[in-house]
Amino acid sequence: MIFREATIQDIKQIQIVRNSVRENTLSDPNLVPDADVEDYILNRGKGWVCEIGDEVVGFSIVDLKENNIWALFLVPKFEGQGIGRKLHDIMLNWYFNQTNTNVWLGTSANTRAEQFYKKAGWKIIGTHGKGEVKFEMTASDWKKVNNNKTD
Repeated sequence: MIFREATIQDIKQIQIVRNSVRENTLSDPNLVPDADVEDYILNRGKGWVCEIGDEVVGFSIVDLKENNIWALFLVPKFEGQGIGRKLHDIMLNWYFNQTNTNVWLGTSANTRAEQFYKKAGWKIIGTHGKGEVKFEMTASDWKKVNNNKTD
Protein backbone atom coordinates (compact mmCIF):
# COMPACT_ATOMS: atom_id res chain seq x y z
CA MET A 1 0.00 0.00 0.00
CA ILE A 2 1.58 3.27 -1.15
CA PHE A 3 0.33 6.77 -0.35
CA ARG A 4 1.67 9.55 -2.57
CA GLU A 5 0.81 12.85 -4.22
CA ALA A 6 -1.54 12.57 -7.18
CA THR A 7 -0.26 13.40 -10.66
CA ILE A 8 -2.03 14.04 -13.93
CA GLN A 9 -1.14 10.46 -14.90
CA ASP A 10 -3.47 9.30 -12.09
CA ILE A 11 -6.56 11.12 -13.39
CA LYS A 12 -7.95 8.15 -15.36
CA GLN A 13 -7.78 5.92 -12.28
CA ILE A 14 -9.07 8.70 -10.01
CA GLN A 15 -12.15 8.90 -12.25
CA ILE A 16 -12.61 5.12 -12.01
CA VAL A 17 -12.50 5.33 -8.20
CA ARG A 18 -14.89 8.33 -8.15
CA ASN A 19 -17.43 6.50 -10.29
CA SER A 20 -17.19 3.23 -8.33
CA VAL A 21 -18.62 4.57 -5.07
CA ARG A 22 -21.99 3.50 -3.63
CA GLU A 23 -22.63 6.72 -1.65
CA ASN A 24 -22.30 10.34 -2.78
CA THR A 25 -22.56 9.15 -6.37
CA LEU A 26 -22.50 11.52 -9.32
CA SER A 27 -25.78 11.77 -11.20
CA ASP A 28 -23.68 12.23 -14.35
CA PRO A 29 -19.97 11.31 -14.51
CA ASN A 30 -19.46 14.17 -16.97
CA LEU A 31 -20.09 16.61 -14.10
CA VAL A 32 -16.45 16.13 -13.06
CA PRO A 33 -14.32 16.24 -16.23
CA ASP A 34 -10.64 15.31 -16.25
CA ALA A 35 -9.74 19.00 -16.72
CA ASP A 36 -11.35 19.81 -13.34
CA VAL A 37 -9.38 17.08 -11.56
CA GLU A 38 -6.18 18.38 -13.17
CA ASP A 39 -6.96 21.95 -12.11
CA TYR A 40 -7.59 20.90 -8.50
CA ILE A 41 -4.43 18.80 -8.13
CA LEU A 42 -2.09 21.19 -9.98
CA ASN A 43 -3.46 24.71 -9.44
CA ARG A 44 -6.15 24.95 -6.77
CA GLY A 45 -4.69 22.63 -4.14
CA LYS A 46 -3.26 19.16 -4.02
CA GLY A 47 -4.32 15.54 -4.23
CA TRP A 48 -3.10 12.20 -2.94
CA VAL A 49 -3.71 8.62 -3.97
CA CYS A 50 -3.41 5.23 -2.35
CA GLU A 51 -2.08 2.53 -4.65
CA ILE A 52 -2.20 -1.19 -4.14
CA GLY A 53 -0.16 -2.86 -6.85
CA ASP A 54 -0.67 -0.68 -9.90
CA GLU A 55 -4.25 0.24 -8.93
CA VAL A 56 -5.37 3.51 -7.39
CA VAL A 57 -7.88 2.42 -4.74
CA GLY A 58 -8.53 5.78 -3.09
CA PHE A 59 -7.82 9.47 -3.44
CA SER A 60 -8.26 12.79 -1.70
CA ILE A 61 -8.12 16.35 -3.02
CA VAL A 62 -8.17 19.63 -1.07
CA ASP A 63 -8.91 23.06 -2.57
CA LEU A 64 -6.90 25.96 -1.12
CA LYS A 65 -8.81 28.57 -3.14
CA GLU A 66 -12.23 27.72 -1.67
CA ASN A 67 -10.83 26.15 1.52
CA ASN A 68 -12.69 22.91 1.10
CA ILE A 69 -12.24 19.20 0.74
CA TRP A 70 -13.05 18.62 -2.89
CA ALA A 71 -12.89 14.82 -2.78
CA LEU A 72 -12.15 11.81 -0.61
CA PHE A 73 -13.23 8.52 -2.16
CA LEU A 74 -12.33 4.83 -2.04
CA VAL A 75 -13.17 1.82 -4.15
CA PRO A 76 -15.89 0.20 -2.00
CA LYS A 77 -14.06 -3.12 -1.53
CA PHE A 78 -11.20 -1.22 0.17
CA GLU A 79 -13.36 0.56 2.75
CA GLY A 80 -12.79 -0.18 6.43
CA GLN A 81 -9.03 -0.73 6.08
CA GLY A 82 -7.85 2.70 7.27
CA ILE A 83 -7.08 3.97 3.76
CA GLY A 84 -9.65 6.77 3.88
CA ARG A 85 -8.43 7.93 7.27
CA LYS A 86 -4.79 7.96 6.12
CA LEU A 87 -5.69 9.96 2.97
CA HIS A 88 -7.75 12.31 5.15
CA ASP A 89 -4.93 12.85 7.62
CA ILE A 90 -2.25 13.41 4.96
CA MET A 91 -4.55 15.94 3.28
CA LEU A 92 -5.40 17.86 6.46
CA ASN A 93 -1.79 17.90 7.66
CA TRP A 94 -0.75 19.40 4.31
CA TYR A 95 -3.66 21.85 4.29
CA PHE A 96 -2.97 23.22 7.77
CA ASN A 97 0.72 23.54 6.93
CA GLN A 98 -0.33 25.92 4.13
CA THR A 99 -2.93 27.97 6.01
CA ASN A 100 -4.78 28.35 9.31
CA THR A 101 -8.05 29.08 7.48
CA ASN A 102 -10.94 26.78 8.43
CA VAL A 103 -11.64 24.06 5.88
CA TRP A 104 -15.13 22.79 5.04
CA LEU A 105 -16.78 19.97 3.14
CA GLY A 106 -20.23 18.78 2.21
CA THR A 107 -21.47 15.20 2.13
CA SER A 108 -24.80 13.45 1.84
CA ALA A 109 -26.73 12.98 5.07
CA ASN A 110 -27.16 9.57 6.67
CA THR A 111 -24.13 8.06 4.95
CA ARG A 112 -20.97 6.29 6.07
CA ALA A 113 -19.13 9.44 4.97
CA GLU A 114 -21.12 11.56 7.41
CA GLN A 115 -20.21 9.17 10.24
CA PHE A 116 -16.56 9.10 9.10
CA TYR A 117 -16.25 12.89 9.33
CA LYS A 118 -17.97 13.05 12.72
CA LYS A 119 -15.58 10.40 14.07
CA ALA A 120 -12.63 12.30 12.56
CA GLY A 121 -13.50 15.40 14.61
CA TRP A 122 -15.34 17.54 12.06
CA LYS A 123 -18.15 19.80 13.34
CA ILE A 124 -21.50 20.14 11.57
CA ILE A 125 -22.14 23.80 10.75
CA GLY A 126 -25.25 23.56 8.58
CA THR A 127 -26.22 22.40 5.13
CA HIS A 128 -24.73 22.87 1.69
CA GLY A 129 -25.92 22.41 -1.88
CA LYS A 130 -28.80 20.00 -2.27
CA GLY A 131 -29.30 19.14 1.39
CA GLU A 132 -25.77 17.95 2.09
CA VAL A 133 -24.40 18.13 5.63
CA LYS A 134 -21.78 20.90 5.83
CA PHE A 135 -18.80 20.18 8.08
CA GLU A 136 -15.94 22.40 9.21
CA MET A 137 -12.52 21.79 10.71
CA THR A 138 -10.46 24.53 12.33
CA ALA A 139 -6.68 24.49 12.62
CA SER A 140 -6.91 24.33 16.40
CA ASP A 141 -9.44 21.46 16.30
CA TRP A 142 -7.22 19.56 13.84
CA LYS A 143 -4.22 20.05 16.09
CA LYS A 144 -6.20 18.62 19.04
CA VAL A 145 -7.50 15.67 16.98
CA ASN A 146 -4.07 14.96 15.55
CA ASN A 147 -2.33 15.15 18.96
CA ASN A 148 -4.87 12.74 20.51
CA LYS A 149 -4.37 9.97 17.97
CA THR A 150 -3.29 6.63 19.25
CA ASP A 151 -2.35 4.99 15.93
